[in-house]
Amino acid sequence: MRLPAALFPLALIALSPSALGQSAFEKHFEAIAWEKYQDEAVRLLQEYLRIDTSNPPGNEMKAAEFFKRLFDEAGIPNTVYPYAPVHANIFAILKGDGSERPMVLLNHMDVVHADPKSWRAPPFAGEIVSGELYGRGALDMKDEGLLQAVIMLIAWREHLPLKRDLVFLATADEEVDDTGSAWMIANHPELVQDAQYLITEGGSNLIYPGPKVIYGIGAAEKAPFWIRMVAHGRGGHGSIPIADSAPNRLARAMCRVVNWQTPIHLLPQVEEYFHQIAKLEKEPRARQFLEIRRSLEDPALVKEITADERYNYLLRDTVSLTVLKGGPQTNVIPDTASCDLDIRLLPGEDPQAFLAELGSVVADGHIDLVPISVFRPPNSSPITTPLYRIIEQVVHEYSPQALVTPVLNGGYNESQMYRPLGINSYGFAPIELTPEVEETEHAPNERIPVDQLRRGLKMLYEVVGRMESQ
Repeated sequence: MRLPAALFPLALIALSPSALGQSAFEKHFEAIAWEKYQDEAVRLLQEYLRIDTSNPPGNEMKAAEFFKRLFDEAGIPNTVYPYAPVHANIFAILKGDGSERPMVLLNHMDVVHADPKSWRAPPFAGEIVSGELYGRGALDMKDEGLLQAVIMLIAWREHLPLKRDLVFLATADEEVDDTGSAWMIANHPELVQDAQYLITEGGSNLIYPGPKVIYGIGAAEKAPFWIRMVAHGRGGHGSIPIADSAPNRLARAMCRVVNWQTPIHLLPQVEEYFHQIAKLEKEPRARQFLEIRRSLEDPALVKEITADERYNYLLRDTVSLTVLKGGPQTNVIPDTASCDLDIRLLPGEDPQAFLAELGSVVADGHIDLVPISVFRPPNSSPITTPLYRIIEQVVHEYSPQALVTPVLNGGYNESQMYRPLGINSYGFAPIELTPEVEETEHAPNERIPVDQLRRGLKMLYEVVGRMESQ
């Protein structure tokens, strides 16, 4: 049938592959019995939280066996990779038709330690109290790992058409030495190196009064570059002061370092962040944030904005004084004294150039600057990719008033290890939290609202499903 010319553009849109794919996915999504899967996700997260993977030592093999049982029962191909006496990773895959490059759902299985005396519910009991599921790892990041596993189960059972391979990768030892991902990349790069996208931790979605929700999508991370300052000097009896003693030299140098204002660098992801949060501010701050690049040309405004610790770390390399060591006795002046600096560098920064600049600030030939951490260059992912845009779309479907913005994480996560392979990596966990609940991560009473877990399952599946239908 010949279409009238006026209708042709509309018909072209309606019959386009993307429109047909989206319509097919919507039908697929609506046909799923979500309550059944949501109940399963809650039950499985309770079971997962009862597996103590406190690191050190980790003992992630128990968690890997948990996931292996789920995948084996479903018939999903998977492999456990033990690589140390107490560490193991697990890899599972759903094969697509190969028309698009794979997507990796990445999580880590280890958690930090928990002192039961400080908890309302035991940290490894998986108890639900007043609608919240308590447990170490409930936010970091057994919740997201479990959601990713259930996404695999749903995609397999409900026959989601896959254009790309969908990969589940749970790693060990993220909380201490990051050996899990490092081992995987070094020993089995073929399993991940062709991927186009990766979703892991690194985002945060906070509920503010109003109500207003800000979804932060982790698109960049700073990298740790820890330095020990070691001062040398003449030792002696504490009753006879020595002007250039090691502790005195160190104290003077520390004062110069903590007062040092490192240069301002505005990343594109951070610029977009300020543009988004400008909507929450009153004048003149709203205009300053909306025009943040111009605002940072004004030294007075730089001083004002960076006085707020929420923004300072986004705009510059940072230095935090964390550890001090001198002599063991009050009446003895030691011949060495040291301090540790937790330095976090922005993506694109050269650690050796920073070290040279730090040396000029210390300005003391009797003080050595010694790197004490493995440095992995900081990196970032673009915020213009189809995956980033689909995350935005899905968030706005579930929370129409939410602000979606890229975030620069001050802390490190595993995205940094996969981006050099050419993988666009993002931190996204579809869980909305109040600041009070978010603060329980790595703290007593870590917990997740059960309704958010149930809602988050649908959101994450929709993100993955839409990408598969693109």
